[in-house]
Amino acid sequence: MSETEALLGDLRAEGDELDGLVAGLGGAEWRMATPAPGWTIAHQIAHLAWTDERAVQAAEDAQGFADEVRRAWAAPDAFVDEGAERGAAEPPEVLLGHWREGRERLLRTLAAQPPRARLPWYGPPMSVMSMATARIMETWAHGQDVADALGVHRAPTARLRHVARIGVRARGYAYAERGMEPPAEEFRVELTAPDGEVWAYGPEGAAQRVTGPALDFCLLVTQRAHRDDLAVRAEGPDADRWLDIAQAFAGPPGKGRGPGQRTEHLVDTEHVVDGDAGGGLASPAPQRGASADPAPQRGASARPAPQRGVPGHRPGGAS
Repeated sequence: MSETEALLGDLRAEGDELDGLVAGLGGAEWRMATPAPGWTIAHQIAHLAWTDERAVQAAEDAQGFADEVRRAWAAPDAFVDEGAERGAAEPPEVLLGHWREGRERLLRTLAAQPPRARLPWYGPPMSVMSMATARIMETWAHGQDVADALGVHRAPTARLRHVARIGVRARGYAYAERGMEPPAEEFRVELTAPDGEVWAYGPEGAAQRVTGPALDFCLLVTQRAHRDDLAVRAEGPDADRWLDIAQAFAGPPGKGRGPGQRTEHLVDTEHVVDGDAGGGLASPAPQRGASADPAPQRGASARPAPQRGVPGHRPGGAS
């Protein structure tokens, strides 16, 4: 199996896992609020469906996608929310069908691309593998929003390595988004995978070090949980500062969740948002002002600048 085939297999598995959470929901449950302000479970799935469609369009219709980018830049604070709200207005069974069809089409489209193809996006072009990795990250992050809304615990999997890798590679991007100069020296990051293996990045003898569970690191860099609620630890002042600003998604930094917010939301599983959700994208505890998906931001992917969700946006630092 090639590296691309394995990556697309992980993308399929991530989508299937989230599908398993929403497939049996009733109409009222689709309107349950998620940690992203104004976004229901329906909005989360609609955003993923919309971003998958944009990714397919980028690969198959360059001119049409260029037109989409121009429209996005004309309304950078609204286009992600608008895409999610259109999908969320559909009957749940229709929305679920659209998302499933779009996932399959995206997998076929990416598999058919030449190995060295680069696809246009809302920022620099992306390689096929970077696009697939971004879709895994966003699916996982928005899936976490859905799981939190339902009060469901998802067992972490080895697929987190894709999210972790983007989070590590996006270190310089996190500084740049805040107008800060990134430290010149390399960091060492050691994360304990779900199976106990250690995923290591950077030189072994680096003075600036980050350690902890891979799951917690992924929750941190996608802004799905506050640092105070996680077991990620830093050694060295620069590493400590990075954990306060880390983000694995493109676009302006989101506000993220406050201490204890994730736990508090898990308790409030009965809240339902009536009608259309308010505007704004957000991702992890998202806050709207950020998009690309992760804070959790509602959206995350496609947005040129903000990030609300965890990637639709192009994850910062992805190759």
